[in-house]
Amino acid sequence: MDVHYNITYLILGGHVQLSKYRYLYFSITFLLFILIICSNTIVLYVIYVHESLHKSMYIFVAALLMNALFGSITIYPKLLVDLLSATQTISRPACRLQSFLIYLYAGCEFTLLSAMAFDRYVSICRPLQYHSLVRTKTVKLILAFAFCVPTCKIGIGVILTSQIELCKFVLMRITCDNYSLVKVGCGDSSVISVYGFFVMVFSIVPHLIFIVFSYTRILIICLRSSRDFRRGALNTCLPHLVIFLNFTLIVMFEVIQNRIPSGIPHIVRLIVSLLYVVIPPLFNPLMYGFKMQAIYQRLVALFKRNNSI
Repeated sequence: MDVHYNITYLILGGHVQLSKYRYLYFSITFLLFILIICSNTIVLYVIYVHESLHKSMYIFVAALLMNALFGSITIYPKLLVDLLSATQTISRPACRLQSFLIYLYAGCEFTLLSAMAFDRYVSICRPLQYHSLVRTKTVKLILAFAFCVPTCKIGIGVILTSQIELCKFVLMRITCDNYSLVKVGCGDSSVISVYGFFVMVFSIVPHLIFIVFSYTRILIICLRSSRDFRRGALNTCLPHLVIFLNFTLIVMFEVIQNRIPSGIPHIVRLIVSLLYVVIPPLFNPLMYGFKMQAIYQRLVALFKRNNSI
């Protein structure tokens, strides 16, 4: 522990063979970060400049991509600095802040995916009521809800964690998270553990149930409809469903490997702990850019125009 001006510093001890592969790790991480920034920004730009895409479905897509950028910026800059540093340290307040922002990113992702499922459900199952149910005001309220509810739930957890005293000062991670901070703390942490479990369950299970219900209803409607209707519904629903399943599985793997003791090698744990800020931020803009025709056509037009200049 280093204490300067009453600030406690923690060591991020999760890096593997950093001295040997430092520049390789840095190059790969930097390339991933640039790809994430560019791919998400391009799709966001296309949605922003075309008024025909200023609809609820594409607004939710834009919010999801902005959340991916938010999650990436929370992790990658600090990680890049650590990869080039002799020691990987972080102050306790900064560690709590990073933990809060990472959890907020994950919580907002699930809420936004549920909002998108609601939009698709109303559009396909109740088309005559769509414009009355999904208005501009409704979209704004949903987006506010998607941010405010995770902020409150996670903020309380971070405040509870900040009350515990530390017995150890090494986190076997390369990023901060509340669970690791609790594990290096002293004394009884049962209240924090119960609250953390509550937040985890209610951040995943209700969204999972709602999305399964929505897509079950959509599937029933599609089976009763024409082939053209099924094709159109598939084009708008498939990217969202794949992204939801992808993110849910990644988060579940991270929760399981972090909380259940096992013989999983540390390098595997390390890779799994980063998947949620590698795969979704890279995968989401590709899925929406190539699978949603309205966005794909404008992306093609954008690149053709740039190539002709």
